Amino acid sequence: MNLARNTLTLAVATLALPAFVASAHASTSFIANSFYDQQHPFSRFGYIEWAETVEELSNGELQPDVYTGTVLLSPRASLQGIQDNIAQVAHHAAIYTPSEMPVANAVQELGFNYDDPLITVLAVTNFSLNNPVQLAEWEELDIVYLGAYNTPSYVLMCREPVRTLDELRGKRIRTAGSTVSAWVEEAGGTPVNVPSSEMYTGLDRGSLDCATNAVNDLIDRSLWEVAEHTTLLSTGMYWSGPQWGFNSDFWSSLNDEHREVFKEASAKAMTRMVVQYISSADAAMEEAASNGVNIYEPGDDLLASAENFRDEALSNVYDRARDEYGVEDPEALIDDFLATYEKWEELISNVDREDEEALAELAMEEIFNKLPADYGIY
Repeated sequence: MNLARNTLTLAVATLALPAFVASAHASTSFIANSFYDQQHPFSRFGYIEWAETVEELSNGELQPDVYTGTVLLSPRASLQGIQDNIAQVAHHAAIYTPSEMPVANAVQELGFNYDDPLITVLAVTNFSLNNPVQLAEWEELDIVYLGAYNTPSYVLMCREPVRTLDELRGKRIRTAGSTVSAWVEEAGGTPVNVPSSEMYTGLDRGSLDCATNAVNDLIDRSLWEVAEHTTLLSTGMYWSGPQWGFNSDFWSSLNDEHREVFKEASAKAMTRMVVQYISSADAAMEEAASNGVNIYEPGDDLLASAENFRDEALSNVYDRARDEYGVEDPEALIDDFLATYEKWEELISNVDREDEEALAELAMEEIFNKLPADYGIY
């Protein structure tokens, strides 16, 4: 499994891509892509270790060729990369393609209101594999969805202290998603929509004053070097789009046993990924503090502003789904997600939240084993 390539190798691979893909289907070799770097949980656990599990469960019959970082596909290009068969499976964040994934983005509007990534990743996967409106979106895009990702709560990582509304006013803040952007605007800041891969450069050059992202990035992306002030204000979690989005022709070309391998590997990787992401977030905050980063709790007025906006966002989510994303029956869509979330709150309460094996078994039992035999065959 080749995890890194130089530019020359990539150029050769690109020129040979049509022949390679044709032969890849016959040999069960395939390209898997995550635009995060190798150490990010979505790549490390969700692709590198996932690929090892795929090989093991298939007795070597499935051979993933994993790319990480942006050497193959940029964040905004990953959906097109799946559709064009540049990668047979890839991570894609729907917030980068809102017009192509309006349903996924409509549900993501609830992200500002949740802060438990373990419950959410399972609820999102369950919902996204079963809700008929969401399933129709995957089919229209000609991709096969096979599991979610989920971040810990995003916090504010800034060049200067931002603990109060007064300190936030006028700040240019990297945001992801329209709800948090609307809150930043209401609070007096300026939301800036750039990929997470551009946070370091923006903070370093001063085109960004703050970035909202998981606290892991203080270490994983070295943001502690350019953002010395972190405020532990939850600005939501992100899950929109597939952690594993398959090219539909590739998925259809697999036999039943190989499709079952992918389901099991995804259940194992998804739960491990989130458990480890939560753990690494705590460790990253401690390490960042030891490197001189100032860690603050939000001031009362800043906290109240966010909490009030959450209440408002929840009451307006149906209108936003209808008016901004064109969802015809937003009540049915959103209420289905809310009910699915409540179901997983109950299911998780009976399991050790750090027992990755038990969590994977629960995901198989409640989600993947219940999929129809022809799931994803369009």
